[in-house]
Amino acid sequence: MTEDVLAETGPIDYLVVEFPGNRMTGEALPLLIDLVDRGLIRILDFAFVRKDTDGTIAGMEIADFDGDGLLDLAVFEGSGSGLLDEDDLSEAAAVIEPGNSAGVLIYENTWAAPFAAALRRSGAQVVASGRVPMQDLLHSLDVLDGTEGNDPTDA
Repeated sequence: MTEDVLAETGPIDYLVVEFPGNRMTGEALPLLIDLVDRGLIRILDFAFVRKDTDGTIAGMEIADFDGDGLLDLAVFEGSGSGLLDEDDLSEAAAVIEPGNSAGVLIYENTWAAPFAAALRRSGAQVVASGRVPMQDLLHSLDVLDGTEGNDPTDA
């Protein structure tokens, strides 16, 4: 990548999404495609890994996950850029339970590219980044609302 391209690039994130029992329904795929189509994200690499019940780790090919005869991820075929290597897939497999599989996605937040570029031009730099887990957010909102511990199903 040239320095000009890097200067205009949005933040890069990754996700490791675990599929218990290797069950991939494909329900989220149209939503991922929509994010790409609307220019909100750009997929830089996309791969799948499986961890057998004996702990053996194997990469998975883009395939017909739901058995309907159609390639569920054909739209992503060839999206592998080589950013994800064997070590990355092994690290992803290390965080999933045996008998499950995971999708590993590296993507650019293109929606944030102009903001990120403006920050870089001004000399600013990101010094910390992270995600707030939904359960933590909900707990904090309950505490602020004064409803924590008032759930009758908590008993």
